[in-house]
Amino acid sequence: MTHSAYAPRLLTRAPDAPAETLDEYRAAGGYAALLRARAEGPESVLEKLREADLRGRGGAGFPVATKWELTRTSEGAAKHVVVNGGEHEPGSIKDRTLMARYPHRVLEGAAICAEVVGASSIVLYLIEDMVDAIHAAGRAISEARHAGLLGGVEARVALAPTTYVAGEETAALEVIEGRKAWPRKTPPFPGQAGLHGQPTSVQNVETLAWVPGIVEQGWAWFQPGAMLCTLDESFARPGLVEVPLGITLRELIEVHGGGTRGGQPVKAILPALSSSFLPAAALQTRLEHAAIRDAGSNLGCGGFSVIEQGTCIVERALSIAEFFKKEQCGQCPPCRMETNTIAAVFQKVASGEAGEGAAYQAQVEKVTAFTKGKGLCSLIEMAAAPALSALRLFPADFAAHAATGRCPAS
Repeated sequence: MTHSAYAPRLLTRAPDAPAETLDEYRAAGGYAALLRARAEGPESVLEKLREADLRGRGGAGFPVATKWELTRTSEGAAKHVVVNGGEHEPGSIKDRTLMARYPHRVLEGAAICAEVVGASSIVLYLIEDMVDAIHAAGRAISEARHAGLLGGVEARVALAPTTYVAGEETAALEVIEGRKAWPRKTPPFPGQAGLHGQPTSVQNVETLAWVPGIVEQGWAWFQPGAMLCTLDESFARPGLVEVPLGITLRELIEVHGGGTRGGQPVKAILPALSSSFLPAAALQTRLEHAAIRDAGSNLGCGGFSVIEQGTCIVERALSIAEFFKKEQCGQCPPCRMETNTIAAVFQKVASGEAGEGAAYQAQVEKVTAFTKGKGLCSLIEMAAAPALSALRLFPADFAAHAATGRCPAS
């Protein structure tokens, strides 16, 4: 499917439109899917999600039906749904946009999830600086409650701190319970023992926004699948776009993003800050979880950045390393060691103090191999991916920088 054949299914309102009201949403068929879910039952909803192959849009790409089934079949005195709007990745604006402009669509998706898993509460977890989204969410909850749409399910907003790790699903549970945003050890997974030790389905905002359409109109409505991508300032036309899965990275960049900001050819693509860099040779890769994974990266949350010829890859890799060094929560010693080491090594490379040879690369490879899998969350792997891929794909850039302290790209 090309871009010209795809009509947006989520971003249906004008970019400057205010939050959709309950009356507007119901006039367009809103909450019909929730009524259908109640009438048809959990198994019908789960089967539709399986047929649509809906996967989480928070970064992991895990099958939604599998996650809901775990919560549904786990025993607990009560069950919960957490809408994870902890969108802390730099450059990503999809979740705050959806929550601010389409709050009822997200709330209906959460209510359907609650119906399927047997939850008695919904918590909309939003970053404290998402002012418009917080206001829209609160109003949507009030409207839906007064209209009797939520049944006996309680819904509320909980505020997340602005730290990166607070978006990790178990850290979100800690925050909601009034504690520091530190990830928990898993297993048990939230679906087994989440909020207050009870089965909890934690789902990304965008993920839930897709649910009503799939439930009401069937899996074919969602095919071939779609996702929201945030194109950062490295694109000629930055912003939020909705694109069908299956288009190429070249089409995403050139058609939807207008090419690179400076008009130069692509040097590398970064699907998300926590992903591996892809070379220009990967431009024909299809925008699909499996295809991007086979190419050596992952889609993450779809916060895309493009590096054009003439841009310093070393400085970009250093800025990412500094970000993860700053944002690691301090709970896990291996994570502290890795993020500090990568940032220190890249700083030496950037300033021309790393010396000749590739000892700096060996140092990064050694520390990332040692720390792999040793954190309570995946930040260790997130920090390693862009660092290792930059070293592997652009060894000449790093070698020139290490020897001279100057960027060969410029």
